[in-house]
Amino acid sequence: MKIPELLAPAGNLEKLKVAIHYGADAVYLGGQKFGLRSLADNFTLAHMAEAAAYAHDRGVKVYLTVNAFPDNHELADLDRYLEEVAAVPFDAYIAADPGVIAAIRRISPHRAIHLSTQANTTNWRSVLFWQEQGIARVNLAREMSLEAIRETRERVTTELEVFVHGALCVSYSGRCLLSSVMTGRNANKGECAHPCRWSYALVEETRPGEYFPVVEDDRGTFIFNSKDLCLIRHIPELVGAGADSLKLEGRMKGIHYVASVVRVYREALDSYAADPRDWRVRPEWLAELSKISHRGYTTGFFLGKPVDVDLEFDSRYRRSHEFVGVVEEAHPDGTVVVEARNRIVAGATVEVIGRRMRSTLHRLDDFTDTDGNRLTEAHPNQRIRLRLPVAAERYDLIRRER
Repeated sequence: MKIPELLAPAGNLEKLKVAIHYGADAVYLGGQKFGLRSLADNFTLAHMAEAAAYAHDRGVKVYLTVNAFPDNHELADLDRYLEEVAAVPFDAYIAADPGVIAAIRRISPHRAIHLSTQANTTNWRSVLFWQEQGIARVNLAREMSLEAIRETRERVTTELEVFVHGALCVSYSGRCLLSSVMTGRNANKGECAHPCRWSYALVEETRPGEYFPVVEDDRGTFIFNSKDLCLIRHIPELVGAGADSLKLEGRMKGIHYVASVVRVYREALDSYAADPRDWRVRPEWLAELSKISHRGYTTGFFLGKPVDVDLEFDSRYRRSHEFVGVVEEAHPDGTVVVEARNRIVAGATVEVIGRRMRSTLHRLDDFTDTDGNRLTEAHPNQRIRLRLPVAAERYDLIRRER
């Protein structure tokens, strides 16, 4: 039995380190150009080299996204960019555009190429085509069902990657024009303004300025606004279908999201590998996924055609917990140094989360600044020292219930 790779998002260097700490087998990241997440922090050339070294030292693979669709006037810049990053030892590039793939082959001929979901690969014959072009892995379109994935695995030998968790785009495999038309920000170049998440009203042409809210009825509304994908209940089916990599969406998300999702899927995969016969979804996994920011969960197209219950009638995010700090140092005497990312108040009860679903509640009755001065509260970016009731590690996170 082959357990799939767990592939996590890395929007910046800190998120990469957090993803690795919580159990990712591989991470994907973008540079300053051509990576389809231009609003993320992204990586400079120096940070790319640091990221690759950090990950490889820990046995983790690193993939670079080059999955934008360049225009003619951008092609020379694309070539310069690929020449700049060629020396960084990425394990693969993620691309979608055939012209970009050709440029990668010319500039970095030995680099493995993974086909992005942006290429809209929805059937086994398309996968076979890309396999014959030498593509090492295909990230299947999120419109593909379990049965379609299983049949594709039977007909091809190239690696198959499946999105299993994160935001869903309402458009076909992410190829959306709404943002370009409404804001001038091109979603296919990584600049999406997410107009599918906005609230809308109707205007009747003879009554300008008179707005009628779009409300839910028995048939639903907010047709643009999908719930988030979550396939944690379907690990056995994904393994059985032959998925080589399970991908988590979220380069724009924070480190609390990355840590929580990675540690849940890591534990689920490891539990299945250890005892596939008696594997079951554990309540603590579902509880953990409910604590992070999300819009409700759906299985998308995985089990067949989605129905109305997969539409989210409230465009607001849900989350039950708030991230307040990250452990920067853990000392032998049991004290830790925490960088506050939100306001922390003495007397508050917080939850410390670590690897392998480790979770501890702790009342913060006493903490100091790094010089030993006692504090009653701490503010974002302030470093504090405190003692925890259990051993902690660097990149463990601290959160509180909202």
